[in-house]
Amino acid sequence: MKMKPYKHPAALYPYREWSLEEETYQEENNQRSESVFALGNGYIGIRGNFEEGYHGDKGTSVTGNYLNGFYDSEPIVYPEGAYGYPARNQAMLNVTDAKIIELSIDGQPFRLSSGQVHRYKRTLDMRSGILLRELEWEAPAGQRVLLKIRRMVALQHKHLAAIHYEVTALNFSGTVVFTSAMDGTIARPEVTDDPRLGAGSAEPSLLPEAAGYGEGQPFLWMKQRTRHTRFALLTAMSHKLAASPDYETREQLEGERLSVEFTVRLQNGESASLSKYISYHTSRDYAEEELMTKAEEVLQLAEARGFAGLLGEQRAYLDRFWTHTDVEIMGDPALQQGIRFNAFQLLQSAGRDGVTNIGAKGLTGEGYEGHYFWDTEMYMLPFFTYTQPVIARSLLEFRYTTLGKARERAAVMSQRGALYPWRTIDGEENSAYFPAGTAQMHINADIAYGIKQYVLATGDYDFLADKGAEILFETSRFWADLGHFNPARGGAFCIDAVTGPDEYTAIVNNNAYTNLMVQDQLHYAVETASWLRRAYPRHYERLQRGIGLTEEEIAGWQEAAEKMFIPFDEELGIYAQDDTFLTKKKWDFEHIPEGKYPLLLNFHPLVIYRHQVLKQADLVMAMFLLGEQFSLADKIRNYNYYEPLTTHDSSLSPCIHSIVAAEIGDLEAANAYFGRTVRMDLDDINGNAKDGLHTAAMAGSWMSIVNGFGGMRLYDGLLCFNPALPPQWDGLRFKVTNRGQLVEILVEPEAVTYTLLEGVGLEIRHRGHGVKLSPLTPVRISLAKQLKAVIFDLDGVITDSAEYHYLAWKAVADELGIPFDRSKNERLKGISRMESLEIVLEDSGLHFSEADKVALARKKNDLYLQQIKQITPADLLPGIGELLHDLRERGIAAGLASASRNAAYILERLEAESWFQAVVDPGSVRKGKPDPEIFLKAAELLGVSPRSCVGVEDAAAGVAAIKAAGMLAVGIGDARLLGAADRVLSSTAELSVELLLEGFGQ
Repeated sequence: MKMKPYKHPAALYPYREWSLEEETYQEENNQRSESVFALGNGYIGIRGNFEEGYHGDKGTSVTGNYLNGFYDSEPIVYPEGAYGYPARNQAMLNVTDAKIIELSIDGQPFRLSSGQVHRYKRTLDMRSGILLRELEWEAPAGQRVLLKIRRMVALQHKHLAAIHYEVTALNFSGTVVFTSAMDGTIARPEVTDDPRLGAGSAEPSLLPEAAGYGEGQPFLWMKQRTRHTRFALLTAMSHKLAASPDYETREQLEGERLSVEFTVRLQNGESASLSKYISYHTSRDYAEEELMTKAEEVLQLAEARGFAGLLGEQRAYLDRFWTHTDVEIMGDPALQQGIRFNAFQLLQSAGRDGVTNIGAKGLTGEGYEGHYFWDTEMYMLPFFTYTQPVIARSLLEFRYTTLGKARERAAVMSQRGALYPWRTIDGEENSAYFPAGTAQMHINADIAYGIKQYVLATGDYDFLADKGAEILFETSRFWADLGHFNPARGGAFCIDAVTGPDEYTAIVNNNAYTNLMVQDQLHYAVETASWLRRAYPRHYERLQRGIGLTEEEIAGWQEAAEKMFIPFDEELGIYAQDDTFLTKKKWDFEHIPEGKYPLLLNFHPLVIYRHQVLKQADLVMAMFLLGEQFSLADKIRNYNYYEPLTTHDSSLSPCIHSIVAAEIGDLEAANAYFGRTVRMDLDDINGNAKDGLHTAAMAGSWMSIVNGFGGMRLYDGLLCFNPALPPQWDGLRFKVTNRGQLVEILVEPEAVTYTLLEGVGLEIRHRGHGVKLSPLTPVRISLAKQLKAVIFDLDGVITDSAEYHYLAWKAVADELGIPFDRSKNERLKGISRMESLEIVLEDSGLHFSEADKVALARKKNDLYLQQIKQITPADLLPGIGELLHDLRERGIAAGLASASRNAAYILERLEAESWFQAVVDPGSVRKGKPDPEIFLKAAELLGVSPRSCVGVEDAAAGVAAIKAAGMLAVGIGDARLLGAADRVLSSTAELSVELLLEGFGQ
């Protein structure tokens, strides 16, 4: 049973195209808002906590300040351990809170929970990169102030954050005190049963070592050290006060809290402002003795630029970012806000130094402990590859930096080569649950795929030669050692005991996604070795010496790729997710209440593992990534099987289903899945935005736009587009960078326009046809539906051979002594011979072996062949000859999609074969009608998109096949039986070119 319909929650924030706004403060929403109002620059991440601190109920706030890649590690305690389990867990640390600025008015501390708030607004501006708070607050004694607080994490300065805090006295003259502080006492997350959160810890990970003040200036610093990894952290801050010159300052150190107090006398109507500059430096980036000097340099630079100068730099940086990255969705402000918010947060989350990466929650929260996953290569990397390729290269360089530890992990797993960790910070495996961790070895192939796509999209072959090839070869070596040529599978190369992307199915043999991705990787590795040998011979020789690469080994990769076993179910006509998935009982979606999802929080893993149920896209994802290996019919058939079994308990799932749904023509589902992805955090769809944002889903929303509705694929280095706009939208505009050239794609209901904004010239493909782009010269191509082909059924449409079928089946039935009448014969229309035989035999009580059934079907066919020898050209149905002639005159192609294996012979008897440019019978397809493959195959042979075709059928199964293929359907016969058709005619005599063109508005 299919999962219950998804209900999108109500909007939590007003729709704004370039900003996120909070217009009222509600404590119950606080922790979620702390996540969505977070700022970052790829290194520093600061949650949207208030400068004055939080004074609400416990459990409704997480003060968060994070440094990408800065972690401590603790032993993993296993009640029952085993060899090879990871020994220690790394966790990104919540570090010293240096954003604190407390305010008091005549001794009354500013708090949202006291006094009275007359005006409240918080705005995250995605064009300036500023978090702005504007409040009008009345103290308990009646003094009113206007507060304007701006915060930034500098995108151009890795170690710098800044706050500008302005206070205006509205109805009084009195004393205002700013207290700027840093606090090294960090509350650790509590232990929880939710595996998506951290393991928790009772003891602090950051230990204080020293603190102090700068001489003659409000410069404060604190040095700490991690408990286990022994990394040093230096947090520093400096200040600039704009106020009357007679202000007073006072520094104070209490425990691990270091502060400076500015006391200012304000007159009614006057303002005072404090600019605060914050720096973080660690011994992971610099020698420990350099930390103080580095901090002073950064803070001096900030003071010299001033907050206004830094703000100008930030705006200029983001202007360049949006020039290459912006996506416009016309006609839907909710989706527009969502896609820009996601792109902005991705920029804030991405490490760009080659030694850090992107955590599953970015730098917005402590979910997944700051670990890096396959999310990077499969979701985030495509976004950066096509918008910010310099950042994309840095993300891949992280994998090269940690290649040594991947080699060590492979050795622990008793394999050659390299095995990358499922979750990590510094390259060591951190997953304590191996069925959904280490067993997800597909991460090796995911990284290889990311390298391949990056190189093809950017042309950065230097990276491939310098670093990428070594990763590719070492991970290919791992696969060759892990798999085996299995005699039980006819010598096919099999990969056992792995877990695919779907974590609700674990430790299986021959996961289709894994095997397909490994096959692609091995082919690419062989190709890369050949290329490297020719183009970079010194690099190739270096690798031969360095890793012991041999020609025999490369030949082994080729053999493994060619003999890769891909599980396929002939009866269903689909790829099996693995060797046993299709043998399991299907999950009971109908009777499991909604409150039991996500399943991982409500059922033991073994309960889940023994069912056909998916956490996220698995085979469906392979169809997207390796699209050229699947026909459109394959994609439709497999999507229709696996999609109803998918819970989407993983935030990574909806976007992939959106992309594939768009490709197979289901724009309604594609748009629904996109809406679920693009506002996942803004509308808190999964109910856990409080723990941090879903960065991979954010990138997935961009992929849904570009790969889904834009239909973009990269085939052999060439950008290919097949755009399809959801009917609810007025238009869509996005940009992609390909080999240094920037292309804008504008999709409107009736046309698509391609414009080369930067570059000297680029060739792309639009729906299979080449398009050459010249600089700043738009190329507009119509998207209006146009009839290009008509695909006919044979029996009952071209000629009426149904009577001959009836007589042949009747003879077989009579010989067996079983009843068969014309009513039962109606059920045989449009289906295969073997399927027809099963209907003839049903309720007969007779049982036959498969060999006997084949013999009966052959007998029926022999009888039928004798009958159809009587056919002549006079047996064309009324109007068909004239219609075929008119189609040819109009340049409209004709195809035949028949369930009869004798179609070609019948056309020959009718002397009609020359009218048809494509003939498809059951021998050319895996599944017969109502599966759409036969009509899709005909369209493919004609070189025409299904959306430009009309199918003509006289059977309900045929009409269903036409509709499933995404074509317009014309039924010939009884409207009660053919009601699913777009048009039903009583006779072929009513068919005309003009009538068919009407369906396309022509």
